[in-house]
Amino acid sequence: MNSVFEALAHPTRRGILEMLKSGSKTAGEIADAFDVSKPTMSGHFTKLKEAGLIQADQRGTTIFYSLNLSTLEEVLLGFMGRMGTDPNGKEEKE
Repeated sequence: MNSVFEALAHPTRRGILEMLKSGSKTAGEIADAFDVSKPTMSGHFTKLKEAGLIQADQRGTTIFYSLNLSTLEEVLLGFMGRMGTDPNGKEEKE
């Protein structure tokens, strides 16, 4: 879970995840939305992939990124459990 929170700590990476909510995007489409160098974007993609938040699918010379919803769901459920909240919206009693 630490790698996920580390990945989410940077606003650019959160922006990438926000973009991917609407579906897969190419690395170029995502990079064009941010005013950073290509090596910097590559580092952001790497952090998000290492945390399991996105997945890459290479088609020819183009890389498509998409959200890894199963990881996001696991992290949210784990975080809610640590906070003492039931995923169904009920507070757990100690």
